[in-house]
Amino acid sequence: MSSKVSRETLYECVNAVLNLSQEKKRNFLETVELQIALKNYDTQKDKRFAGSVRLKYVTRPNMQVCVLGDQQHCDEARNLGVPCMDAEALKKLNKNKKLVKKLAKKYDAFLASESLIKQIPRLLGPGLNKAGKFPSPLSHQESMSQKIDEVKATVKFQMKKVLCLSVAVGHVDMNADELAQNVHLSVNFLVSLLKKHWQNVRSLHMKSTMGPPQRLY
Repeated sequence: MSSKVSRETLYECVNAVLNLSQEKKRNFLETVELQIALKNYDTQKDKRFAGSVRLKYVTRPNMQVCVLGDQQHCDEARNLGVPCMDAEALKKLNKNKKLVKKLAKKYDAFLASESLIKQIPRLLGPGLNKAGKFPSPLSHQESMSQKIDEVKATVKFQMKKVLCLSVAVGHVDMNADELAQNVHLSVNFLVSLLKKHWQNVRSLHMKSTMGPPQRLY
């Protein structure tokens, strides 16, 4: 971790988030988010950044991933109990914006067979792309379950029109070391995307879904 956030501060925040979530157990698995406030950025002029980083541990185990697949991938997905759709099912949506939007809302992420991925804009229009959920490619040489875990451990930083970002970096059932490593990777990656690195960071907070924010920087 760069000198801006000490190891002590990182672990203090991580432990505070985890302890508070244990004191007040919820009926669902709380996600831990990293909340970022930026400064010295002109959202009108400055180039907006976007980047994805794969973290060491799965951040959202309950994340819903849907496979848009060819016959072989759909069979494999069904065996794994993973939701899937083939080209015929996508054609039936008829590029209907409402239906595509509903599909994008239903799942957190998509994987698509290499043979199908090029056809997606033609079959569905720009809907998935607009929702920031354009599928990741899936080849027949890869293990589908590994690829799904990879998607569940990947976080995406994307600057929109506002100077605040929030990304899921873990959940409250992780131990302190796992969560600290995920936060560490996320922060370093974010800073590498910024034009002036740490000079663009106003503040960093961590919080669980229902817990109070803990100041990291």
